[in-house]
Amino acid sequence: MCGIIGIVGQSEVNQSIYDGLTVLQHRGQDAAGIVTCDNSGQFFLRKDNGLVKDVFHTRHMLRLQGNMGIGHVRYPTAGCSTSAEAQPFYVNSPFGIALAHNGNLTNTKELKRELFESDRRHLNTNSDSEVLLNILANELQKTEQVKPQAEDIFKAVQALHLRCKGAYAVVAMIAGVGIIAFRDPYGIRPVVIGKRITEQGSEHIIASESVAIDLLDFELVRDIAPGECVFIDLHGHLHAQQCAEAPVMSPCIFEYVYFARPDSIIDGISVHKSRMRMGEKLARKIEREFPNHDIDVVIPIPDTSRSAAVQLSDELGVVYREGFIKNRYIGRTFIMPGQTQRKKSVRQKLNAIGFEFKDKNVLLVDDSIVRGTTSQQIVQMARDAGAKKVYFASAAPPVRYPNVYGIDMPSVDEFVAHNRTTEQVAEEIGADWLIYQELEDLIEAVNKNHKVQRFDTSCFNAEYITGDVDSTYLDYIDSLRNDASKQQADENVAVIEIHNNA
Repeated sequence: MCGIIGIVGQSEVNQSIYDGLTVLQHRGQDAAGIVTCDNSGQFFLRKDNGLVKDVFHTRHMLRLQGNMGIGHVRYPTAGCSTSAEAQPFYVNSPFGIALAHNGNLTNTKELKRELFESDRRHLNTNSDSEVLLNILANELQKTEQVKPQAEDIFKAVQALHLRCKGAYAVVAMIAGVGIIAFRDPYGIRPVVIGKRITEQGSEHIIASESVAIDLLDFELVRDIAPGECVFIDLHGHLHAQQCAEAPVMSPCIFEYVYFARPDSIIDGISVHKSRMRMGEKLARKIEREFPNHDIDVVIPIPDTSRSAAVQLSDELGVVYREGFIKNRYIGRTFIMPGQTQRKKSVRQKLNAIGFEFKDKNVLLVDDSIVRGTTSQQIVQMARDAGAKKVYFASAAPPVRYPNVYGIDMPSVDEFVAHNRTTEQVAEEIGADWLIYQELEDLIEAVNKNHKVQRFDTSCFNAEYITGDVDSTYLDYIDSLRNDASKQQADENVAVIEIHNNA
């Protein structure tokens, strides 16, 4: 999962892009990058591993000159994390293009072969984002214009859609021309457009989530439609065209469950309200399955479960309390490469407030359960704090299948719910009982006003909406994502760094 942003302004945009990336930091904590372009068409790039606040210092910001630019925050969906794969990526031909991408291509191996054998283009990393950039560059190469016009850009994106499969929300910048943004024909990953009018003229922003638009005092215009491409020229004019043959709105439902900030609006749907309705649905299920429950207190596992937990407690008529304090200087646990490091970090990440648990029957609420490692330790923390009984509720259904569209969900054998019943998962995490959200209830909670045709729910039901994911591909993804592979990749990087520093 990554965050992207792009701005075409009437004045320097470096600070605005930086500020926008800080509110998209939840989408990627592995690396960050910004590239800007000045009036002469020169690019200025800064990217590295680390958080936004650590990658960009005053000396870097002073060099990021120009009235347009794009930015990216990243975490890797496979393999190790190296600064070589930090984005945005750049190619000098044709025109000079920089690109940032959120998502994951499912036909990367085939595209790499085509780029080498047919397009004669060189790739420098293993990133599918670099593949996307070179596909776009190759298609733009076919224009006869000195500078591409809107129709040339739309034609190139049409060709890209025919070649690239999977999930991609993209923002790209063409030197001396403008910024383009497009979304795959299923709209799996989010991207929105904002606008504001200044004394100098119109300014536009492209971002993964509307929170960046709010922060920077732009007005949310709309989401980019599945398959659509928008082009913002240097004069602040926005051009848009549908570039896919048969687009079908199918956003990833896990955005609403976990990834997006609650104050975001994605495809016209409030994330916060969606999560509140998830809590309502969970409460109804608890009343059906445990009508004589003895829950004394509802406690969320911070932060993304709060909206659901508050509503659940209200529906059940059970007191809500904050029972865990989060150390905000520890990264997400399930994106860490090794199980040993992951286990260690959970205790560093959360601390229990003892009197909220002592001698009580506690219902812990989380957004989802993936590996179960975190859940298991949190249940034990509740018991250590004095809870009599510990119940557990997941706002999402059991995660049993890999996500291949840009979320780093692990090897299938590492899912705690894989080949286990709900009762077996409860035993595995140490809960007295466990309740999962029903998939139908989750969909209804998010899509209350029927604004979306369908959702990607593949991590719950193995229905991959792009239609090109088979067992061979899943085996390939598994080989990249299991803990053993990631550990080996990290060790290889460590060896390289030792040699480089010797």
